[in-house]
Amino acid sequence: MDYILDFEKIDKSSLPSVGGKNASLGEMIKAGIRVPPGFAVTTDSYLDFITETGIKDKIFTIISGVDPDDVESLDKKSKKIRSLIVGSSIPIYTQEAIEEGYEKLNTKCGLENLPVAVRSSATAEDLPTASFAGQQDTYLWTIGIAQVMANVKQCWASLFTSRAISYRIKNDFPHQDVLISVGIQKMVSAKTSGVMFTLDPTNGDPSKVVIEGSWGFGETVVGGYVNPDKFVVDKITKEINERKISQKHIECVYDPEKDEVVHMDVDEEMQLERCLMDDEIQELVRIARIIENHYGSPQDIEWSIDKDIPFPENLFIVQSRSETVWSQEQQTPVMGGKSGYEIMLERGHKKVKLK
Repeated sequence: MDYILDFEKIDKSSLPSVGGKNASLGEMIKAGIRVPPGFAVTTDSYLDFITETGIKDKIFTIISGVDPDDVESLDKKSKKIRSLIVGSSIPIYTQEAIEEGYEKLNTKCGLENLPVAVRSSATAEDLPTASFAGQQDTYLWTIGIAQVMANVKQCWASLFTSRAISYRIKNDFPHQDVLISVGIQKMVSAKTSGVMFTLDPTNGDPSKVVIEGSWGFGETVVGGYVNPDKFVVDKITKEINERKISQKHIECVYDPEKDEVVHMDVDEEMQLERCLMDDEIQELVRIARIIENHYGSPQDIEWSIDKDIPFPENLFIVQSRSETVWSQEQQTPVMGGKSGYEIMLERGHKKVKLK
């Protein structure tokens, strides 16, 4: 049994073990895309955890017969299950595997107590026929093995949020068939981050790449906390057809004084400054085309630019999933001409935990 797997050892065939998000990261690494290094805590680790701690039967007893429309009862049962998970101890052999993976990542990056993102990766997440995106939790700037362990359990517990339970019931996904892996990945010290679509999400035009970004970590964009800058680029000519600069009043950053990730006001003089230069836009488009060609379908991509590394080595892809609107409806505008930003909002806010 593999309790953890390095991203370099993962590809699309690994999805049952590492979930959609982590499988995608491994695929991109194999395609030569620059992805922050890391490893996955496998679904076997999760299954072993709920089995060895004796909470598996308790979880499915609590969840049986849940009415997704009875909000009070749903919330109560969700909280009870998540408390069971967070309150149980990870088996020692799994702890040792995670600690070894984290220590190797520290050595690889030349840092002690490397800041990492701890992200959930469900086995039904990011499928073209279902929009599970954002239903489980993400913990940014996690430092030290104790906090990594704690956040792994929080990610496991997020499989049973009220929203996730309700979504599975209403979409006929059996609870026991959706497993969860956790990605532990080097944090990008981001000056700017965002999303890009390898088609125009307002009309499905496959000849365009639409990039949306803002200052700091990308969670302000995917969570809908800011109106991002928007750039529309022609894939063939590489001409930037549209530049829309918005007032970006909030950024998500690590505050070293508080030792936590926070939302902060952007300096007034930076709020209306464009967050991407033309060379960065062109590099993003180049990478977007490689990713789309690799997967053979339109993609919805999350990117981040590190402030401490020279361009272009500072441009990282932190996630790519199949675009779920136009990939299923190629003729009729199913979103009513909404922007990529609005589409992200309609998925539901991505759950990023800030202290």
